[in-house]
Amino acid sequence: MNMKGSTRRLTWLLAGLSMLGPFCIDTIFPAFPQMGAQLNAGPLAIQQTISVYLIAYAAMSIVHGPLSDAIGRRPVIIGGMVIFTLASIGCALAKDLPTLLAFRAVQGLSAGAGQIVGRAAIRDLFHGDDAQRLMSQVSMLFGIAPAIAPIVGGWILGWGEWPVIFWFLTAFSAILLMATCFWFPETHLPNARAPLVMRNLVRDYVAIFLNPRFQRLAAAGAFNFSGMFLYIASAPVFVMQHLRLGEQDFAWLFIPTIGGMVVGAYLSGVAAGRMSGERLTAIGFMVGGIGAVLHIGYAAFADPFGIPWAVLPLFLTGVGVALVFPILTLAILDMYPRQRGSSSSLQAFTSLVVAALVSGAMSPWLSHNPLQLALGSASLTLLGWIFWRWERSVCTRAPRTPESPSLEGQGQL
Repeated sequence: MNMKGSTRRLTWLLAGLSMLGPFCIDTIFPAFPQMGAQLNAGPLAIQQTISVYLIAYAAMSIVHGPLSDAIGRRPVIIGGMVIFTLASIGCALAKDLPTLLAFRAVQGLSAGAGQIVGRAAIRDLFHGDDAQRLMSQVSMLFGIAPAIAPIVGGWILGWGEWPVIFWFLTAFSAILLMATCFWFPETHLPNARAPLVMRNLVRDYVAIFLNPRFQRLAAAGAFNFSGMFLYIASAPVFVMQHLRLGEQDFAWLFIPTIGGMVVGAYLSGVAAGRMSGERLTAIGFMVGGIGAVLHIGYAAFADPFGIPWAVLPLFLTGVGVALVFPILTLAILDMYPRQRGSSSSLQAFTSLVVAALVSGAMSPWLSHNPLQLALGSASLTLLGWIFWRWERSVCTRAPRTPESPSLEGQGQL
């Protein structure tokens, strides 16, 4: 494969595969009132369409990676896209809430294949600065998904009723399936594969999970992202109640997030080879922290509360997340060169568990009050920074082994 001529196409394909999971969460936000009326379900019951999806996504995320380590990256992604396409058709045809929830669970089981396996494929193909550049480009496009999904969902509702959203997801996944079949190379060759033995899988997962360095890096990334995700999960309340906007106006919340993610990912790619990963991560947390302080300040003193000032700090939050994510992800993948699928799966599982807690517990608890929402987001960002600083303090005290390369190795010549 001519990698120089195919990198751009591969970037767009990997970004599309990564977008599918979060896109499937947020696209239906504007349809919640309509779905509740037609399915005779209250707001709490409709919220389960998100919870069921996330639980299934998290449960299956620990399988996608090791399965791709055993049989290759392509079969896992293709199989996931086939199942997701069929599940989306089932959601579109559902006539009652239990049926919809069942197919949403199947969507969750399959949606993560592209995102989790795609990260491992990037590290299969690229090293050092090239890996950071591609991971940053994919992150930039991936960051668009949760931001534009509610906007797209609102537009789609202008064409028809809520099942049209699932028909759109069906078409999207079918396009990704065809693109994968034609353009995605097998990056994990047979001589590098490991047999899928349950005892070995459990042993490897326990070893990775109990590795203190993995715990620190995964927690830093998960909590930092969740500082932004808390606002995404609270979008229906934040947009419709606090900003007093309609179901077509989610752009006010998500366009700053898009801009921040795009700018941050672009800067991360530009910095590859010019700035150490440690310094870039520090800048990312600093920018995210400034955004958190601005959120708190505006929510505490604004009267009346409204646009555009209520949403502008999300731009800085997005920049911070996009600067930090590629560095921490590559550091985790480099810890286990022969188990990249497994380490990617476990990192994704960690992030999903935190995101599920944020969506299912923190968002309903805090979203009714803008100041509490801002404080909750800031607390999550602070937790991410604490875990990262913990990792840095350990690195300065202990010699680095080949199995656990330092952050200085990311984004530096």
